[in-house]
Amino acid sequence: MLQKNDSDRHERQNRRKNQFETIYTNVRKRYHMKGEEDPASRILQALRFRPRGMTITDIARQTGIKRNSAAKYLEMLLISGNVECRVIGTARVFSLAHRVPLSSFLCFTRDLIVVLDSHGRISQVNDRFLEQYAIAKENVTGRTISEVSLPILSTPGALDLISGSGEEQISGEIHYVDHDHDADYWMEVIPTVFDDGSNGSTIVLHDISPEKQNYRNMEFLARTAMELVDMPMESSIYQYIAERVFELVPGAGVTVNAIDVEEGRYSIRAVADRNFHDALHRILGHDPVGLEMPMMDIFSGPHKNVALQVIKKGSAEFLLEDGNGPGSMSAHDICFQRIPEELCDEIMREQNIGKAKIFLLYWKDEFFGAVSIFLGRDERIENIHVVESFIRQSSIAISQRMTAARLRRSEERFREVVNISPHPISLIDRSGRYLFVNQAFTGMFGYTLEDIPDGREWFRLAYPDEEYRQVVIDTWKTDLANSKVWDFRPRRFRVRCRNGDEREVLFTPVTLSNGTQFVTYVDVSKGGHGIHH
Repeated sequence: MLQKNDSDRHERQNRRKNQFETIYTNVRKRYHMKGEEDPASRILQALRFRPRGMTITDIARQTGIKRNSAAKYLEMLLISGNVECRVIGTARVFSLAHRVPLSSFLCFTRDLIVVLDSHGRISQVNDRFLEQYAIAKENVTGRTISEVSLPILSTPGALDLISGSGEEQISGEIHYVDHDHDADYWMEVIPTVFDDGSNGSTIVLHDISPEKQNYRNMEFLARTAMELVDMPMESSIYQYIAERVFELVPGAGVTVNAIDVEEGRYSIRAVADRNFHDALHRILGHDPVGLEMPMMDIFSGPHKNVALQVIKKGSAEFLLEDGNGPGSMSAHDICFQRIPEELCDEIMREQNIGKAKIFLLYWKDEFFGAVSIFLGRDERIENIHVVESFIRQSSIAISQRMTAARLRRSEERFREVVNISPHPISLIDRSGRYLFVNQAFTGMFGYTLEDIPDGREWFRLAYPDEEYRQVVIDTWKTDLANSKVWDFRPRRFRVRCRNGDEREVLFTPVTLSNGTQFVTYVDVSKGGHGIHH
């Protein structure tokens, strides 16, 4: 029923337009035969000198045409597209239509344009559309979109927009992928009235691929930044880097090499994607991950040029040829001759590798390794700025992990030294939480770290008498408030041990630079030995 009503309405509109056109044409012929200017031309002439527009009354007064006749001619001019009308208050104000010829619009716009007639047939396609998708104009003109399977517009999303436009302008986003294209478009379907008064629609496709790619790049960098921050220490950051680089440069071969400064080793730590890894494994006869090179080889012999070029700019690109041409380097040399030359040639041939792009992993003058991206000779990295930004993020993350690892090793060594000390020692953080007690502490007092997780529990157990406990707490707080970093604050207190014995103990706390309290204990009880095992 709705479709029938729409059809009837369009039929009535077309019939009315045809009637007006017939009347308009006959009137112009009649005035032309008399050698007079027809009323429509007089109206257009009057509007030409009034760019802000005129009401029907103003037009009738200036042209000498009766008001009813002027209204009738304005209606015909409006339908034909020669004038435009806007409503101001209760008045209708007419002005000349400022239209760009459709042919000019089709020729000069960078957008893709398709014009459909009232029956949905393709009446025009601009050259940009034809060239971009290799379409012959004669193969599509006069046919519907569904008949010719027009790129972009024959997709379900585009067809839904076209069918849903009706008499209103409608727009939406379209993603189009085929063998040669992967693009995003902002599509507008604009109801159009042509010079002959017939209806149709103009479809405008604006390429928004760069904007969408920028958004995806920002989303990628934001996501990876969070993932690098939250990555557990036991996870392989090098494998993560390789996989994310492959995500940015799909189809490439990616390796991540890392330096172990302490052991003086430079080795492959990750390979992506899986097919590239398996191919290397098969050709080499062993897993490429773990392939080592003595660190000094990077800066000596024929390899020195590779290292220096990369270090100078932070990245470098090499054509993997015989190494004689400008910007070229043999595959055998780029892997520091650790892979036999014949195997390098086989890898390049089988994987279609023609060049390598190498990026340093470094931050604040500290070198951690390098990322190598292997490509075909004519391939290029489209979003190289994103790759560079991600590698910079990764370098910072590696630096932070190494700093954390060094700090952890330092703490472990410190704890080992403290733990074997013959003197009872404890570490207490700013909040009063016990971080560590050594074996001598437990030997003297009987309490383990589980027994005294914080100062509150220590005071409760060590000083069961409430009045004496408060004296100890007040003394501790006063001494702490009046001391500076590295100030020693010796005090003697009576302590209840876990087995019920009481000892007179000399406490010597000192505040470290990070606010941690380092406390040593000496048993000064009568008969006490000071050191307990």
